[in-house]
Amino acid sequence: MEYSPPLRSGVFLAPYHADDESPTRQIRGDLELAGHLDSLGYDELWVGEHHSASFETIASPEIFLAAAAERTRRIRLGTGVVSLPYHNPLMVADRIMQLDHQTEGRVIFGVGPGQLPSDAHMLGIDIGRQREMMSESLEVLIPLLRGEMITRRTDWFDLRDARVQLAGPGRPPIEMAVAGAVSPSGPRAAGQHGIGMLSFAASSAAGFDLLPSHWDVCEQLAKEHQQSVDRRNWRLVVPMHIAETRERARADVAHGILKLVRYFERLGGEDLKSVQTVDEAIEQWTENGLSLLGRAVIGTPDDAVEKIEALQEQSGGFGTIMLLAHDCADPERTLESYSLFARDVMSQINATNRNRHLSLDWFENNSAQIVGELRDAIGKTVEAHEAERRERGDGVAWGDARDLLVGQDGD
Repeated sequence: MEYSPPLRSGVFLAPYHADDESPTRQIRGDLELAGHLDSLGYDELWVGEHHSASFETIASPEIFLAAAAERTRRIRLGTGVVSLPYHNPLMVADRIMQLDHQTEGRVIFGVGPGQLPSDAHMLGIDIGRQREMMSESLEVLIPLLRGEMITRRTDWFDLRDARVQLAGPGRPPIEMAVAGAVSPSGPRAAGQHGIGMLSFAASSAAGFDLLPSHWDVCEQLAKEHQQSVDRRNWRLVVPMHIAETRERARADVAHGILKLVRYFERLGGEDLKSVQTVDEAIEQWTENGLSLLGRAVIGTPDDAVEKIEALQEQSGGFGTIMLLAHDCADPERTLESYSLFARDVMSQINATNRNRHLSLDWFENNSAQIVGELRDAIGKTVEAHEAERRERGDGVAWGDARDLLVGQDGD
């Protein structure tokens, strides 16, 4: 049987926290979430970088992930993403390399051009140049992380004999991935530099349709630049909240879904003023999508499996399914959703119980023979005991045990 790598699971934490609660408690809750995800067996946790617009409160994913690393054992920790035009490339390389040492190699270095235009505005960055600046930064970041010395001058950074102190020969390379939504810039950068890809809008109508094109562009650019890319390093982000029933899932998200809708309404880009009730918000998010978050799954584990299988078929295959974190349900029900996903959804997707089912099927199909053999064996043991008892003329008599159920102790 041909080996097929199992799908990995992760959570993408922007985060999306309403601005009517304590930001201190929200950040502490995010750190607690890291520990929960680690204990549930999630493979990855990604954390974003944002500097404005209220809801997305983490300004430095590196600081957050350093703290999360001390609360976890095995989960890998991704920057989702470092907005490269906002930083000098040498400073970024130094921070990521230090974080890789602190986490003992659990870092995934996610990069992007920057999402919120208000961030770029505050920094005096031309929004139209952000993708070009990201590309310029990547051209020096990758060799810097390999330990090379770089001299390079652009109109926004000037590196002179720059070198990362903690990098060097023999150091395992840090896995990298570039963010993409609906434009070709992410797939082009991934292919050009031979790194992974993080698709944010995979479940939106446009993003879903473009998934095959994203990979085709990535492979094309990789071939042109003598690079290699692997579908296992492709991650798709999808918003979900699951519960035992669809009715329970819909009731859960009544806790905060309207706050999220109002946030995206104020960011602009689409008309959400007509969405006023929880039911209308659920319909908007599940049927039409919510900005670049795409269309959500608010339902059962079976609904989640159906969505993932559709993404696998449409894309041709990818390595990690990333759940978009949100506060639409209260903390207890949110954790239950993560638990259900880890317990029920991933086991179905990866067929982790396949051999258990095959084992029971085989037993059922062959039970007449093997249970009969067991009964014969028990009967012979009883007969031998009785013969020995009769020969000695004493001992405890034993009844007929051949009808003993197989589910009980056979001896």
